[in-house]
Amino acid sequence: MVNKTYRKIVNAWCMYDWANSAFATTIMAAVLPIFYSTVAASTLSPDPEQARVLATSYWGYTASIALLIVAILSPILGAIADYTGAKKRFLALFCLGGALFTSLLIFISTGDWLLCSLFFIVAEIGFSGGNVFYDSLLPHVATRGDIDQVSTKGFALGYLGGGLLLAVNMVMIQFPQFFFIPSKELATRLAFLTVGIWWAVFAIPLFRRVPEPKRPDVGERINPVVAGFGRLIKTFREMRRYRQLLLFLIAFWVYADGIGTIIKMSTIYGTEIGIGTAALLGALLWVQIIGVPCSFLFGWLAKRTGTKPAIYLGLAIYTLISIGGFFMQVAWHFWVLATLVGLVQGGTQALSRSLFASMCPKAKTGEFFGFYSVSSKLAGVAGPFIFALVGQLTGTGRWGILSLVVFFIVGALLLALIKPEEGIRAAREEDAATGM
Repeated sequence: MVNKTYRKIVNAWCMYDWANSAFATTIMAAVLPIFYSTVAASTLSPDPEQARVLATSYWGYTASIALLIVAILSPILGAIADYTGAKKRFLALFCLGGALFTSLLIFISTGDWLLCSLFFIVAEIGFSGGNVFYDSLLPHVATRGDIDQVSTKGFALGYLGGGLLLAVNMVMIQFPQFFFIPSKELATRLAFLTVGIWWAVFAIPLFRRVPEPKRPDVGERINPVVAGFGRLIKTFREMRRYRQLLLFLIAFWVYADGIGTIIKMSTIYGTEIGIGTAALLGALLWVQIIGVPCSFLFGWLAKRTGTKPAIYLGLAIYTLISIGGFFMQVAWHFWVLATLVGLVQGGTQALSRSLFASMCPKAKTGEFFGFYSVSSKLAGVAGPFIFALVGQLTGTGRWGILSLVVFFIVGALLLALIKPEEGIRAAREEDAATGM
């Protein structure tokens, strides 16, 4: 009975990856960037080629602004959630807000690039902010011996769910007449609405089945906002006790910069150099398809080689992707690079999440995953911003994508300094002390 209950809780937690990955695929990576370039921002310049270059840059700035806001909020919200024992309630707030503003993208049309950017920023805050609380539930949901497999299962289901809806949206956009839709533009806008609905509906199992972690004993109850800021300051002071956790955050910040930029900028970069919409969407769907087994493969690999060597493999392949992106010319080049992304994207991120979770004391999961989120979001600020700035200065995104090589190499070198066993031991000592 315990095992059956455990499996239900794990599956319900993983279903949130299925739910919100529709945003990651259709909105963040595939459909919205192309729509932004060809419709919403198509009036930025009377010269179509210049308009595409500007659209790429403006999209990069938009992504950076969204993630900067999340980076500022994440550790504070995480600390508040730990103090109040309200991880699920905060997750529900961000989930519903993100789904709502994703749905509002249905109203965007030609020239509405500013409104599109604003809606995306709020939706991205819902997506990324919600993941702070979703990720912080992982150490409470999974046993320590199962944490890599549960994390990779979540990413695999995310690929499957996000890919399934993306496939439906692709057919709807390419063949709108089959759905009695008068134009491809309207079909694209309706696709945004389907993402918002999908996200909200498939998040329900988590809220029904995953228990709210117990609130640690914090003594006298005070205002949670004051407590949140107070615990944030305390966490900064205590971080020296978790040296391996801090080292990992630095390494993750660096290499996640490159990963996040590739996710957010790949299709709009492909649009800029002239690759067609059908080829771009098809390649992104292919990433979702192969991402499912490859995420599980990385979980299997981590059991046999260790988590760090598996992450090294992912970073090596990402380095090749960045170099290949500089030379990309035609659609099949994009497909080859997309295949490489599908091989490593889910596994690298899942193992990074599980490695961090294994070194995270359970009583501090909210605030520590807030810092984890800050690392990834600050990386998300820097990467797209550099990509956008280099694109504006050089008139092409090619040099921007090549610059990502530095992030993967430096990130791997920093990762080599980390001793996971020492970090896990420190977390277990803290758990024993707090009775978690």
